[in-house]
Amino acid sequence: MNDLSENKQFAALSHEDRHLYEQFLVENQLFYGPDPEIMSNHGLSKRTGTEEKMLTSVLDMQRVSLVRGRLNSALEESFTMVEQMGVAPGAKWGDLVTAIFTSVGDMSQVAPHGIVVFASVCQYPIKFIRKYWENDPSVGIREGDGFIHNDSRYGNIHNTDQSLIFPIFYQGELICWIASTIHEGENGAIEPGGMPSIAESRFDEGLKMCPFKVVENFQIKRDLVNFLQNSVRDPKLQYADMKVKLHSLLRLRERVMAIIEEFGKDYLITTLRKTLEDTENEVRRRVAELPNGTVRINTWIDDDLREHVLAKIPISISVKDDKMTIDLRGASPELSNRSTNVCAASMKTCLLTNLVLYCWPDLPKNQAVLSAIEVLTDKNSMIDSSPEAPNAMSLLPIFQCFSLPSTIYAKLAYCLPKRYSAINANHYNQPATFVYGGLTQHEEVTGNFCADINGNGSGARENADGEHGISPVFGYMTDTGEMELAEEELPFIRLVAQQLAKDRVGAGKYRSGMGYEQISTVKGSNEFGFMSGQSGAKHPSAYGCFGGYGSPAYPLAKIKNIDVLEILKNQPESFKFSMVDLMNEQRYEGGEYTVQSALNFEICNPGEIYMICQGAGGGYGDVLERTPAMVLKDVEEKLISPDYARRIYKVVFDEKKFIVDEDATKKLRQDEREVRKQRGIPFDTFVASWVKDGPADDIPYFGSWDDHRKLIATPPAGNRYVMDADNIKGVMMSNPKDRKIKDLQMENAALKKRLEAIGG
Repeated sequence: MNDLSENKQFAALSHEDRHLYEQFLVENQLFYGPDPEIMSNHGLSKRTGTEEKMLTSVLDMQRVSLVRGRLNSALEESFTMVEQMGVAPGAKWGDLVTAIFTSVGDMSQVAPHGIVVFASVCQYPIKFIRKYWENDPSVGIREGDGFIHNDSRYGNIHNTDQSLIFPIFYQGELICWIASTIHEGENGAIEPGGMPSIAESRFDEGLKMCPFKVVENFQIKRDLVNFLQNSVRDPKLQYADMKVKLHSLLRLRERVMAIIEEFGKDYLITTLRKTLEDTENEVRRRVAELPNGTVRINTWIDDDLREHVLAKIPISISVKDDKMTIDLRGASPELSNRSTNVCAASMKTCLLTNLVLYCWPDLPKNQAVLSAIEVLTDKNSMIDSSPEAPNAMSLLPIFQCFSLPSTIYAKLAYCLPKRYSAINANHYNQPATFVYGGLTQHEEVTGNFCADINGNGSGARENADGEHGISPVFGYMTDTGEMELAEEELPFIRLVAQQLAKDRVGAGKYRSGMGYEQISTVKGSNEFGFMSGQSGAKHPSAYGCFGGYGSPAYPLAKIKNIDVLEILKNQPESFKFSMVDLMNEQRYEGGEYTVQSALNFEICNPGEIYMICQGAGGGYGDVLERTPAMVLKDVEEKLISPDYARRIYKVVFDEKKFIVDEDATKKLRQDEREVRKQRGIPFDTFVASWVKDGPADDIPYFGSWDDHRKLIATPPAGNRYVMDADNIKGVMMSNPKDRKIKDLQMENAALKKRLEAIGG
């Protein structure tokens, strides 16, 4: 329904006329689009009557604790069922979650494994169902119903994630909701795999399921399943995982009903609510411990998946007593025909995930962590986009949001005598993985993504190095899958799988965890290909902390017009199992060597090589404070080269014996400190030479500069203009191919003119 709060004509009506008008709109609504009131509210709902009665009486806290424990076990069991039976690659690798919600839809508890953010977005579709379908005679909410959902505009991360949502009744009363969500992947989008990089409108994004009923009397409706199967490339996947989610929720429902029978429905209802309120109160208490003030950082993504751009995503955190405000105003305006936008509700759940994974990991994983915090954004910006803007590859800004709060929270928490987690630098924060699709060697059509997305390098900590390839920035209990099993089902071969990327590390007193290389080719199919959607090929995406270095830049590379399978058969000694060596040496005559950022879907001919690298996190502290022994250990383990050790860490050692020259190292480091002093200039002098009035004219820059109320837009090959933050209009981008054709036409015309001038 349209928001009438700012309509002057509506405000002038009498109370009775307003009621009649609202009733007319309810009864004659043309389309139930995303509800602005629901989608803009990340706080907790008001207490229900039962919750108010129980929470204002004397509670048996031992009983509450037992209910929480039983729910935790039930959620873990249902999670394991999905993980063991799921067909989607994401299910096998832990990219899923099961969760329980209050009767009004607030997310109270999740399984101790899986992806927190998946569950935290399900509050929005539940609240939509209750508001629009509960009293609709053609829909309703009844015992045995189940609702499916995936559209991020109604509450989700992106459309590849599908949720099945169940109400639980007891003696006719709606008690709570349960949900199971899996990253399914394939959803019928314009490119296979569910995350189309070339989507220019929301109609290119495949399935867009607003919440609708797909289960009645605990049975899946096959006519609707058939419709969904007919809309995707992998009908087997669609049906199988709907059944998996259904049966995991039936088991979870059994466990919840057993809890009600043992402890009573009032204690289940109260426990769900009390968990939320206890969490919110604890967040406010922890915020009150922080020093008052504001800390900030500016970050950028350097690609819109079609060309290089510099799109700003700033963040500041302000603390005043027990109130925290996260401010993301000044971010890039939405790009109206690029898929790198994100809905505000999705973005907020990513901020929540960062807080519960990296700042307060001991807190319960529920939506109340963020409900105590105010979030400010600009409407129609890249991180608070309009419903019409495509967002199929929202992962670019979203992955930044997954890592932003902890980046600057470190500055607030550094002085605290008691912390709830070690201070840590950025976890690597890009979805660096291959999305694939096409015809397999078994003549089946498929499309999905690879599990190496789940092996990001972690940021360095204040007291220890980061971990290599440990987990994605969005979760902690996931896996990277078994490559051999993937190769049995799919026609790609991993020539290099999860090889730590030498010298590509966030250096510091404590170094980051490292990412790994993947080198792939195709065998057994002429109709199979790859795409990849990430930024960070020119501008590092993970930043260092307190003097540590950020991650390197990570381009994607490929070698076309060769057959590596024949090369390995006939000249195995010529092949280097290293992305850097293959690209630098370029040994194979006729090979087409290219380096780029994102990759739009394209066919990989058998034997052609595609290479990608998971990134490292940020480093912590001054590189000159890293102990020579730790540096030498990294050299010995082939994480860094001897040259890197000397050039970055200023350590002198015998390469054969691995013995540090202590005196030479001490002198080299002292010399470097003196050089730093000589490079140093007064702050005012630095500002005068460094700070500019605006971004360089030749940079396709988007976002604020020195005033977050003014947003700059510089479309490639277009004119720069500025708009007010309260009146942002989406930016239409030209097609890079059209620009290339135009340039070639102009070049051709110039050459013809030159030939004519010389009589040719």
